[in-house]
Amino acid sequence: MLPLPTFRVRLLAAGLTGLSWLPAAAQTAAPTTITVQVNKPGGAVSKNMYGLFFEDINFAADGGLYPELVKNKSFETDEHLVGWKALRGGAGLETYAVLTQQPISATNRHFVRLNARVAGPDAGMVNEGFRGMGVKQNAEYTFSLYARKGPGSVNSLTVTLESEKGQPLAQAQVSGLTSEWKKYSLPIKPSATDAKAHLKITLDGAGTVDVDVVSLFPKDTWNNRPNGLRPDLVQLLKDMQPGFLRFPGGCIVEGRTLAERYQWKKTIGDVASREPLINRWNMEFKHRSTPDYYQSFGLGFFEYFQLSEDIGAEPLPILNVGMACQFNSAELAPMSSTAGGPNAGNDPNTGDPTLDTFIQDAIDLIEFANGPASSPWGAKRVAMGHPAPFNLKMIGIGNEQWGPQYLERYEPFAKAVKAKYPNIQIVSSAGPSPDGELFDKASKRLGELNAEYVDEHYYAKPEWFREHADRYDKYSRKGPKIFAGEYAAQSVAIGSPDNKNSWDCALSEAAFMTGLERNADVVGMASYAPMLAHVDAWQWTPNMIWFDNLNSYGTTNYYVQKLYALNKGTTILPVQLPGNAKNGQDNLFVSAVADNGTGEVVVKLVNYSPEARTVKVNLAGAKKLGKTGKATVLASPDLQAQNTLEQPTNVAPKESEFKVSSAIFDYTLAPNSFTVLRVAGKK
Repeated sequence: MLPLPTFRVRLLAAGLTGLSWLPAAAQTAAPTTITVQVNKPGGAVSKNMYGLFFEDINFAADGGLYPELVKNKSFETDEHLVGWKALRGGAGLETYAVLTQQPISATNRHFVRLNARVAGPDAGMVNEGFRGMGVKQNAEYTFSLYARKGPGSVNSLTVTLESEKGQPLAQAQVSGLTSEWKKYSLPIKPSATDAKAHLKITLDGAGTVDVDVVSLFPKDTWNNRPNGLRPDLVQLLKDMQPGFLRFPGGCIVEGRTLAERYQWKKTIGDVASREPLINRWNMEFKHRSTPDYYQSFGLGFFEYFQLSEDIGAEPLPILNVGMACQFNSAELAPMSSTAGGPNAGNDPNTGDPTLDTFIQDAIDLIEFANGPASSPWGAKRVAMGHPAPFNLKMIGIGNEQWGPQYLERYEPFAKAVKAKYPNIQIVSSAGPSPDGELFDKASKRLGELNAEYVDEHYYAKPEWFREHADRYDKYSRKGPKIFAGEYAAQSVAIGSPDNKNSWDCALSEAAFMTGLERNADVVGMASYAPMLAHVDAWQWTPNMIWFDNLNSYGTTNYYVQKLYALNKGTTILPVQLPGNAKNGQDNLFVSAVADNGTGEVVVKLVNYSPEARTVKVNLAGAKKLGKTGKATVLASPDLQAQNTLEQPTNVAPKESEFKVSSAIFDYTLAPNSFTVLRVAGKK
């Protein structure tokens, strides 16, 4: 292609002196008038409108939000020594084996036995961490383990934190070993920062030592909690001011089989006693196989509720409805059982849990979250250090199930929950696709059942999001509320490892979200998915936030979500385009809300065009206008632009002021931009 100046010279030379060759957006045509009907407010915008979807995929929990640095600390995984490697050295380590004789507890049944034939400095084992261990210079970490001594002269252990290249960063000694299990704890302070350090434990002397529950945990956690979360990741979440936090997923709620499903009751209580489980994402994608991916449940349901409270979000736990993932085994729990006594809730023939068990789990969870100390499950919450209730208001029944198998289980499940807790709102599932026969049948039936929220998911190419910005314009105002529970534009194809968090994807999502906001009387909640991904250990892309062992950043998509959440307002304001043109025509997308708390009108505009575009904004009926407004602009001339660890704010919001001379003013939108305008003005 010829450069534009040369091209124009040739046109002039050919006598083509008109302007018809110029792109339409670059011509000096009158700006499009956008009428925001401040004097005709619509329905309310839910205070929970924009929130977060968490799933333990991409090392989002262990190795991510949950900052334990030791992988497989209790040797309880199926592969008991995953994450560990023997150091035999010149000392002749004779025994390196996982055993079960006289364990620490019934739920922590395995430990490792080390036996050195002769004394030496290199007999022991090393833990690799989660793609290494990210440690910071002079930061404090707590090392702890359980140990007991056997025959021989080993009275102590040497603990060494080493860099990726094997240089010592810190060293300490665990002394005073006895013949009984005992917990030892000591501080570790690295002399240098390293993103891929590892932990070495060696025997001081010849003989036998049993070791279990090995931990290296940073002191610097969110709110400085002993079992706290990684602060930079929590800060990114809190900065969004999310309305809700959906957890723990996602497909891990279902499991590949029912035996591998997420069971919340096994994720509370003493952290050392929580039994790990294979992560259902470990081998889902052959191109990103991760056989070492387990859930330790150090981040369990208590911690999820605590996180929700910390970031000001409503907790939204999702519970299994008696169905394993339909993309895997599609295993179903029997509908019900008449067995009583110790077999209540189990199939009398197979002993497998029936739907009754899953329903009881949901009812018990509500008691755990909200019940008094005098209740059995409320007492467990209090014992974990949270006397006040978590004020749970809603739960999800099933994650992404579909078909008659889901609907026949959902109905008795929802009925039982409502009978016990009538004020709890329930989120139901419309399946993994936003259209088609199964989607239509589910939506119809859930409407007949007076469902409160229907969870709809959409993963599609960027153009789908722009083309469907009017999706909810056509929805009935009398049906269930919509939870746009999972969405993300896919730059290549759904599930492709080549998908990128490009500005094209984020801008298209911003366009789609004008339709969510414009229809906030129908759409009550929305969340991008997935939320977190480790740059060295992901299974799915794109994702909202990426991180390594030391650093993190928000993607272009993160900033779109954040701008919507920070500017959600309180009331829908109708928007009219000239000639009642369709929103999105000529790639201009608009929505508006009033923020009754600040007295401002908030207008969101997406210019999906490579040219700047001037619009005329008419705040019809607005009074008490401010003389200036605030513009927040997210833009890039390059639709393929991305943020990275090296350039975390390559595409990030920029704020400026603009003059407001009257209720009608001009504003020029940058090319390929998402703009939020805030103007003081009441009806």
